[in-house]
Amino acid sequence: MSVALLVTTYNWPEALKLVLDSVLKQNVLPDEVIIADDGSGDSTKAVIDAFKKKAPMPVKHFWHPDEGFRKTIIINQAITGTASDYIIQIDGDIVLHELFIKDHISEAEKGFYIRGSRVLLPEDKTARFLRSGIFGRVATFGRGVRNRFNSLRIPVLAPLLIKKSKRSRNLIGCNCAFWKADFLKVNGYNNELKGWGHEDIELAARFINSGLSQKKVKLKAVCYHLHHPFNDRVHENINYRVYLDTLKHGITYCTNGYYH
Repeated sequence: MSVALLVTTYNWPEALKLVLDSVLKQNVLPDEVIIADDGSGDSTKAVIDAFKKKAPMPVKHFWHPDEGFRKTIIINQAITGTASDYIIQIDGDIVLHELFIKDHISEAEKGFYIRGSRVLLPEDKTARFLRSGIFGRVATFGRGVRNRFNSLRIPVLAPLLIKKSKRSRNLIGCNCAFWKADFLKVNGYNNELKGWGHEDIELAARFINSGLSQKKVKLKAVCYHLHHPFNDRVHENINYRVYLDTLKHGITYCTNGYYH
């Protein structure tokens, strides 16, 4: 199967550089990298252009003007630009373990979307990495590290912790994966969800309603979430109600999504 790594970003070039550096260190590279840019400025473009020169795979940068949080729209647009069978999605503040892509590929399974997890880094460690431009070692029991268990990569034990379910509420868009065909079947992300919050679980609900199941993976596909302040969550409750409505009515297809 062909694999695209989808990276979402918005105006944090220092973090994006660390993320893209971690892509180049992958033991198994994706077939292409697609960057969904929700209106960043020239400094982000400079980071991406520098990455393009070093990357051995095609890199496609999708951008639209900054008119507020419109992540769903730019992700849908970016996915129009890939013919890959399988999409691994991360955020532009998620630094990858060198076996991240390999692990995701090993867990890809028809009839499922993948729910990964991440390690939460403290503010001081994040600041140090950003200042130096180099991502250093993260100790599982280091001070301030949260979700420590997620820093463990023990593939021989991973099958014991895999959970297959019809859950959608726990998907995190910063580490997930799905078949492009499944994404198109439900018409991608719902563009009606404006502002931060719950676009990922609403997509997952439509995946479940369309007959897929969730495969939750632990002890593999390790990644590290750089610390940042909370986003403006003014639309969170509205978006959550859309999610609940999708669940309640068994909605499988959004009218304003990938195709609109």
